[in-house]
Amino acid sequence: MISVISTVEAAPLLKGTPAYEETRHLILREFAAPVPQSLVLPENLIRNPPKNVTGIPRECGILSEADLDITDNHDASALAQAIASGKLTSVQVVTAFAKRALVAHQLTCCLTEWFMDEAIQRAQELDHHLATTGTTVGPLHGVPISIKDHIPVAGHWKDQGFIDTRTKDEHDCQLVAILRSAGAVFYCKTNQPQSIMHLETTSFYGRTLNPHNINLSSGGSTGGEAALIALRGSVLGVGSDIGGSIRGPSSFCGIYGFKSTSYSLPMGGFTGDTGMPAELNVLCSTGPMCRTLRDMDLFMRVVAAAKPWMEDPRIIPLPWSGSEEKAADFKIGLMMHDGVIVPQPPVTRALQWAKSQLESAGFQVRPFAPINVAQIMKNIRQAYWPAGPHAIDKHLEMAGEPKHPLTEWILADAPTEELSATEVFRQRLARDEMRRAFSLSWQAQDVDFVLCPAFVGPACSHDTARHWNYTAMWNYLDCPAAVVPTPIKTQSKADEADYADKEPLSDACRDVRRLWKEGDFEGAPINLQFVGRRYHDNGLFGMLAAVKDALELP
Repeated sequence: MISVISTVEAAPLLKGTPAYEETRHLILREFAAPVPQSLVLPENLIRNPPKNVTGIPRECGILSEADLDITDNHDASALAQAIASGKLTSVQVVTAFAKRALVAHQLTCCLTEWFMDEAIQRAQELDHHLATTGTTVGPLHGVPISIKDHIPVAGHWKDQGFIDTRTKDEHDCQLVAILRSAGAVFYCKTNQPQSIMHLETTSFYGRTLNPHNINLSSGGSTGGEAALIALRGSVLGVGSDIGGSIRGPSSFCGIYGFKSTSYSLPMGGFTGDTGMPAELNVLCSTGPMCRTLRDMDLFMRVVAAAKPWMEDPRIIPLPWSGSEEKAADFKIGLMMHDGVIVPQPPVTRALQWAKSQLESAGFQVRPFAPINVAQIMKNIRQAYWPAGPHAIDKHLEMAGEPKHPLTEWILADAPTEELSATEVFRQRLARDEMRRAFSLSWQAQDVDFVLCPAFVGPACSHDTARHWNYTAMWNYLDCPAAVVPTPIKTQSKADEADYADKEPLSDACRDVRRLWKEGDFEGAPINLQFVGRRYHDNGLFGMLAAVKDALELP
C-alpha cells in the first residue's frame, strides 16, 4: 500500500505545529489510499523533474495510446458527441482522464481528492443507460468534470482554505447537481490556497506548480484546476472568482476561463455554512475553465437550461444565447495598462499582436483608458474583510497552521476590527458611485468591450502574486470577463530594454519591474482578457465568437 503520493516540489512549504503536521500527513495518506502502484511515477523523476513538465504524461508510459488520444485530441463538446454516438464509452473517457489527472498531480500537486473507482462506477451506469435506452441523460452524458475543493460534491471533502474547516459533504451543491443531472461524471477535486484568497495555490495539501515552468505559480485561487487542465488531466473544470481566482490561474496556465456577472450562475454552498462576509460588497462569481471557446459556451448553456433561478431566486433569470448572440459592428477598447502598473513585456507584445490581428480582420479597435483604478484597488482590498482579520487568525491558531506570506499580504489593508453596519454601507455607497463613474467613462470612450491584460505579466514566481489589478478591478465593477490564450510565449528578455528605461507609474509598478528582472519566466504562456458590461455576458460570448478566427482561438 502506498503511504503518501510524492509530488514535485519547487519551493518549500512553511511548517506548522507538530499537531498540524500530523493532521496534514494523515490527510495525504488518505489521498494515497486508493491509488494503484501502476499509476505512480518514478521517484527519480519526482526528485529531478524538467522545468517544463507538460510532455511527461505522454512520455511516462502510464497512459495507453487510447488514453492519450482521448485526453489530447478531444474537448468536452467532442467527448459528449463521441460518447452519445457510441464511438467512445464513458468508462473509456473517465478512465483516461482519471489516470492522467493522477499523473498531473504528481507533477504539480493539483489535486485534493481522487476517486477513480466511484467515477468509473457512475460511467458504467451511464453506458448501460445509453445501451438500453438509446438516449443520453443529458448534454454532458459521460463527460468527466473536475471541481475546485471548496465546492460541495456529495460524499467528498471540502474546506474553506484552512485545515480546521475540512468537512465531508452529504449533498451536491446546486451547480454540481445541475452538472450531474446533465450527465457529468466527477472524479477529482482540485487544490486551492489558504483562505482561498491568493493568486497562488499553496495549502496544507501542498503547492501547485505551473506545468509550463515549475518555478512559476499556477495562479489562484483555482490554481489546481488550471494546472490540471493545462496537463490535460481534465477537459472541463469549475472555479470561483472574487478577485481573479478563475482568470488569474487560467491565464498563468494558458487555458480558457470565464468569470460571469454575479448571480448569473448558482453558487449556493460554495462558502460553507458561515458564508463569506466579503460578499456584502464584493460579489463572488463562478464559471468554467477549459481548453476551447465552445466548451465555455457549453457549460453556460447547460447551467442556464436548468433554470437555476427557480431554486435560488437570487439568480437573474437570463436565458443563454452565448456564442449565437449577434455581435455586429462592435468596437473594442484596447487597454494597454491601467494607469497604475505597466504590464511586463510579453503582455504588451500580446496586446500589440491582438490589435494587429483584429484590425487586419476589419474589427474596430480604439484606445481605452480606465479611471480610478488605484482607488478601486484600495477600496476592494478593504471591502474583502468587513469582519476584520480575526477569523483567519482563529482558524490558524486552532490548528497550528502556519500563516502564508500571501495571506499576510491580502490582509495588509484589512480593518483591524469588525466594521459597523454603517461603515459597511459606506463602502457600498463608494462602490456604487465608482461603478457609475466608470460606466459613464466607458460610454464616453465609445467602446462596447474592453481588451486588456489578464495579469501584470506571465505567471509569476512563487509567493510573489501581489498585484491583482487587472482582474480584481472587474470584480469590484461586477463585469463579466473571459481570459483567452494567445500564441505568445515568454521566451527571453530581449524586449526588456525599452520596458526597463521607462519611469514606473507607481511603487507597485516598480515592484513588478523588479520581479521581471529577477524572475525566470521561460515558457510561460500569455493570455489576454476580454471584458463586457455588467450582465452583458451573452454579448461578450457573441463578441468572442466573432473574433475567434482573427485571434486563432481554439
